[in-house]
Amino acid sequence: MRLRLKLYQQTILYGLSLAALALLLRWLEFRLLILNHSFEIYAGIIAVIFTLLGIWLALKLSRPKIETKIIERPLIVNSTAFIFNKTFAQQLGLSKREIEVLQLMAKGLSNQEIADQLFVSLNTIKTHSSRLFEKLEVKRRTQAIEMAKKHALIP
Repeated sequence: MRLRLKLYQQTILYGLSLAALALLLRWLEFRLLILNHSFEIYAGIIAVIFTLLGIWLALKLSRPKIETKIIERPLIVNSTAFIFNKTFAQQLGLSKREIEVLQLMAKGLSNQEIADQLFVSLNTIKTHSSRLFEKLEVKRRTQAIEMAKKHALIP
């Protein structure tokens, strides 16, 4: 075994020296590549840093600042039958058609669905709705429904 190692010793030394020389040349080539393209490398590193900074800043700024809180109200269930408050309706000057529109609003129908059910135009329903809002002194459908339930205009 020693004899074989002696025979190949020179070949092994030449191989190792060639490998070391090839590694040295690769290292020099890599170093030269970095020196020749250092501006591009630095610009690329800066671009990556600013991209990451931009992503972080966008995520931080796009978070909602308003926190939604759910407030639950107790449900008031009247065991008595519904009795329409005619006096309050007369005080407000509500017509029968406006009361019908209000009842259909409370069912969750859209203006177009209410118009189809009452066989009138969409503009007529919009007019009835706006007059209801004025008479009840509210701005939205939900407020109108809540006010009507409060004063026993709808069940």
